[in-house]
Amino acid sequence: EVATQMGFGITDVTRIITAASELARNIHQYAGSGRMRWRVLQANDRTGLELIFEDHGPGIADIDQVLQEGFTTSGGLGMGLSGAKRLMGELEIQSEVGKGTTVTVRKWRRQ
Repeated sequence: EVATQMGFGITDVTRIITAASELARNIHQYAGSGRMRWRVLQANDRTGLELIFEDHGPGIADIDQVLQEGFTTSGGLGMGLSGAKRLMGELEIQSEVGKGTTVTVRKWRRQ
């Protein structure tokens, strides 16, 4: 709803929903629970949406490895994090083994 209200087109709304679904699934699968927060971004003449996914799960030992397309620890397609980055445009990961992971994604509205 927020993305639509912000003026994102249907294709970008679908991309945002798909990325959010994948990141929420990762939290459920690897950490068991977590949370998602969002906020509207304003930078110069741009408007964007930021989604922040946080958990207190096992953490990620090798962030570069999990960002490689095709890498999987669950037998899936290995498109989760790399796919979310491609769909949203920006992705940042902060993780500490044994403490948890925060994944932040951003999508900027086209002018």
